[in-house]
Amino acid sequence: MMQDVVLVLDCGATNVRAIAVDAQGNVIVKESTPNTSDPDKANPHWHIWSLDAILERLTGCCRRISPKLSGYKICAITVTTFGADGTLVDAKGDLLYPIISWKCSRTTSIVESIERYFSAEKLQTISGVGKFNFNTLYKLIWLKENHPALFDKAHVWLFISSLINYRLTGVMSTDRTMAGTSQLLNIHNEQFSEAILDAISISENLFPELVSAGEQIGTLVPEVAKKLNLPSGIPVISSGHDTQFALFGSGAGLNQPVLSSGTWEILMVRTPHVNTHILPHYAGSTCELDARKGIFNPGLQWLASGVLEWIRQLFWQDIPPSEAYRQMIHEALSVPPGANNLRMNCRLLTSEAGWCGITLNTERRHFYRAALEALGYQLKQNLSLLGKISGFHAKELVLVGGGSRNHLWNQIKADILNLPIKVLNEAETTVLGASFFTWFGVGRYESSEKAREQFSYHYELYTPGEHQEAYNSLAQNFIQE
Repeated sequence: MMQDVVLVLDCGATNVRAIAVDAQGNVIVKESTPNTSDPDKANPHWHIWSLDAILERLTGCCRRISPKLSGYKICAITVTTFGADGTLVDAKGDLLYPIISWKCSRTTSIVESIERYFSAEKLQTISGVGKFNFNTLYKLIWLKENHPALFDKAHVWLFISSLINYRLTGVMSTDRTMAGTSQLLNIHNEQFSEAILDAISISENLFPELVSAGEQIGTLVPEVAKKLNLPSGIPVISSGHDTQFALFGSGAGLNQPVLSSGTWEILMVRTPHVNTHILPHYAGSTCELDARKGIFNPGLQWLASGVLEWIRQLFWQDIPPSEAYRQMIHEALSVPPGANNLRMNCRLLTSEAGWCGITLNTERRHFYRAALEALGYQLKQNLSLLGKISGFHAKELVLVGGGSRNHLWNQIKADILNLPIKVLNEAETTVLGASFFTWFGVGRYESSEKAREQFSYHYELYTPGEHQEAYNSLAQNFIQE
């Protein structure tokens, strides 16, 4: 008897993957290949994505995974990828301009002068989305200013997930979660903002119909199925922006904050309430649409493991990174809370006073411990702020990402927050989240939540310990203006 699976095509910035997931959320088999952006021929400092190269990489993954799925039936395919990027296409779906990558700096001047078109504060109040140079809004303005004739030829704008979905199905659509990253939506009514589009002289007709996660876009067309070595006619179900599906795939319920800890820490929550009027007052704040209708994902981000990596390169540069981090943690364990009065300013990227309290007795272990503590206090401050934005009080924090493998940092966070920290022992949260909506989309479950209930989550728990009171008394030293 054939076992049912869904196939998640995950287009990440560093890897492109095809992953088969069963109805209980178990990964059956996966294939991956490296992904990379390309320099733009017009300017070697600019970055673009080659859609043809991405499709070739996906094709290779699918062709390698297909023989491993004998005995399995692929019930549906879904696509998840990074947000904001896309391009103008003609009526045949051919690209009129290369896909500008989120890594590209060409829109920086547009961001700096956005007030020519629209108040930056009002933009975030309407759209929820923060002022990031990779937003779709700034790409469209850049194209308007530099290649205005393209808009006369353009049929629609397609986000990168929709470009891939169009190649699979021949149907043009707009993933709702991708649109939620664009800074073009009125996040409160989940429609493209007439005020924002009018300000940049763009018609709402430039965007195909919005589709929600779990909706069927179309079916796999025969010629593409042959290339992928897959059966034709497989339903293609909408998912979209990877962040939203990672949140859902983490198992987080409403008002349960999730911290993705990596080079940058991204703190987000799934909530039915958000006050976008206060977002513009906080750097690094944003709010996107959740994978579920009527739910928002406000969040804050700040540099985190990137700071720790800088410290490693300063003091442990001659040791392989994996061994260096083991040594760093071991040495920092011998340092008491407060790091002998050494403090790191989390604004050290923009502040001249990055550190204070350095003495002749300060050692490298103190720098590492002080950085872990300062980042813990920044998390505390941002968690409080996120609660104000969304009107909730955190009872625990779910932690995912590479930074969650640092047991010392996890315990420091639990002590500083005075909250339980649940570290998820599951790396594939984006794929999981996308698969849950896909199983719902093909009718296996009555909701994406019901699909998620079939998966068995495992967490490592960190609770406030013996240093909680010490960190509470030290907190006033870390209050930032």
